[in-house]
Amino acid sequence: MARRKLSDRTSRLRYNIDMDLAAPIQEVKGIGPKTAEVLHKAGIFTLRDLVYHLPRDYENFQQAQNIAELKPGKVTVKAKVEETTVRRMRRNLTIVEATLRDKTGAIKAVWFNQPYRAKQFDAGKDYYFSGTMALSYGRYQISNPSATLADDYDLKASTAKIQPVYPMRGSVKSQDFKKFIKTIQNNIALIPDMIPNYAGRADALLNVHFPETLDAAKAGREYLATEELFSLLLAAQLNREENQKLRTQAIRGDMEQLKDFIGGLPFKLTNAQRRATWEIIQDMEQEIPMNRLLQGDVGSGKTMVAALSCFVAAMSGLQAAIMAPTEVLATQHAESLSQLFKDRLSIALLTGSTKHKPELKKHIKNGEVDLVIGTHALITDDTEFKSLGLAIIDEQHRFGVAQRQKLLAKAHTMPHLLSMTATPIPRSLQLTIFGDLSVSILDELPAGRQPITTKIISPNSTKQMWQSIEQELAKKHQVYYICKKIDDKGASELSNVKKETQKIAHQFPNCNVAFLHGRMKPAEKDEIMTLFSKGQIDILVSTTVVEVGVNVPNATVMVIADADQYGLSQLHQLRGRVGRGSDASYCYLINSNSDAPTRRLREIERSQDGFYLAEADLKLRGPGELYGSLQHGALDLRIATITDTKLVHKADGLVKQFRRQGYNMLEYKELSNSVRKYQRLTTLN
Repeated sequence: MARRKLSDRTSRLRYNIDMDLAAPIQEVKGIGPKTAEVLHKAGIFTLRDLVYHLPRDYENFQQAQNIAELKPGKVTVKAKVEETTVRRMRRNLTIVEATLRDKTGAIKAVWFNQPYRAKQFDAGKDYYFSGTMALSYGRYQISNPSATLADDYDLKASTAKIQPVYPMRGSVKSQDFKKFIKTIQNNIALIPDMIPNYAGRADALLNVHFPETLDAAKAGREYLATEELFSLLLAAQLNREENQKLRTQAIRGDMEQLKDFIGGLPFKLTNAQRRATWEIIQDMEQEIPMNRLLQGDVGSGKTMVAALSCFVAAMSGLQAAIMAPTEVLATQHAESLSQLFKDRLSIALLTGSTKHKPELKKHIKNGEVDLVIGTHALITDDTEFKSLGLAIIDEQHRFGVAQRQKLLAKAHTMPHLLSMTATPIPRSLQLTIFGDLSVSILDELPAGRQPITTKIISPNSTKQMWQSIEQELAKKHQVYYICKKIDDKGASELSNVKKETQKIAHQFPNCNVAFLHGRMKPAEKDEIMTLFSKGQIDILVSTTVVEVGVNVPNATVMVIADADQYGLSQLHQLRGRVGRGSDASYCYLINSNSDAPTRRLREIERSQDGFYLAEADLKLRGPGELYGSLQHGALDLRIATITDTKLVHKADGLVKQFRRQGYNMLEYKELSNSVRKYQRLTTLN
């Protein structure tokens, strides 16, 4: 390609010369200061961010169907608009309805909070409509379909066959992203490969943004996902090697004293708890700092293993700290461990609402406290330890990298680190993805745990369920009721917290009904959970913010509305909020429609083994999102998913080849930056 000598960097970009992925987005034609400000708020600052803002879906106008042939799911039709009406339900909700008709029949299209649709369509002209068709209030309709004038597309041209649909970012719509990416299409073709001897990066990006076929788009996304997993796995290996170079103070406790303590417990440890505790003790005896992940199913006894680890540290004259994501959970840990250790250990609770904090922090600094349990208050600048030897992070995916690093920095030398999670990770992924961590697994439930009776409920057959709930409430037991949404804003007709709270309060006027959701302030959420844990709230209507949290043994009923909208792992996490006492417990999974239950719901109904369900979800959903924050928060994966074992192993093979051939990573700037991002996520120092 001929190169033109241009002095202006913006002109270079626009005339297909070299593409600097680190260049600011303002250099793209059409992105002015106002648009750039919107994109900055969405985390899009550079050309790399823009190029990797990938389509969330595609519209394939060649696959348009006749209306009479449509089946529920994603559909595309070519039709005329026969009639349009606008309904203003309230101040924040406008509904536009249109009747779409072709030669075979008619169907209703509905748009929520898109009033401009009412004046968009010209009578007598054909449009392509792409959206999701589903049953709503007894009739089928297409919700929030895209609408494109058929005359605007020449279906003989390959570029018009398949159109990308980009995620909106503020006021920047999908159509805007199409224009921006189109502007730099020729530049994308010049992007060099990131991984040595693994060609195809530019072609992959072009196939994702400008696919001629859906298979080409899929292949392009697979390449980019492999590239992303390569960076993650390489970072994990480098992290492990760096961590092995670190040194810390070995923790060697009196094993006879530990055995005596365990022997005096009012319950018997499971074999899994004994095994995990021994693995942790062996790690802590080394001068290389422990970096271990303790994963266990809901109620498997992770806190007990953590407590024994703290006991060993205290016997060695070192301090331990447990950081929990919420004040309620930290308080519960402090109360249970204070009762467990009684006069054996000095235990302190440090949270935002702790009284006499300066005095308490003085005791911690002087080494008068063996075990400190707290929230983010543990990592404030004025919190100092005399001899922190063991740091434990509960629900580790709820904390950012910087927060974990601040806790580790409280020690004079690198402390041992134990992270805990209740999210079961399929065994087929543990060694590959978490190659920089040692992993302990609790795959047994303590004796006395009651099985949870799980039932799938049709939305039209809830009478018996409510009768059962009424009986539980009469026994002074408590109920969780989980909704997918907070309120009824937006297009979805799924259950929402505010409406269900009103309905349930009306149905049970003598009960104390409260609600909980993620938009509430942390102090408000903590207050609600405290009241619920103390039995002062009978029915808690909530979103999934209760997925992880406090132990409420008196809660015996979990109701999950629209259960078919959740993944298996999340359903299992929610179900695990009940069955924590000695009473029989129940989980009701209400389907969002009257169709036959999905295989996913059948699996959760038949099994209570979190690790089995994680594997089942992996098989059922393939490379779908199983872990939410585990993969897109903690790992920050944009394209790949940790559940795609095929790509994980492919990327692992590329890493081994890369390391065998001894490439100098510094020669590959883009790869170096990508690996460095993942190294920051999991390295100890």
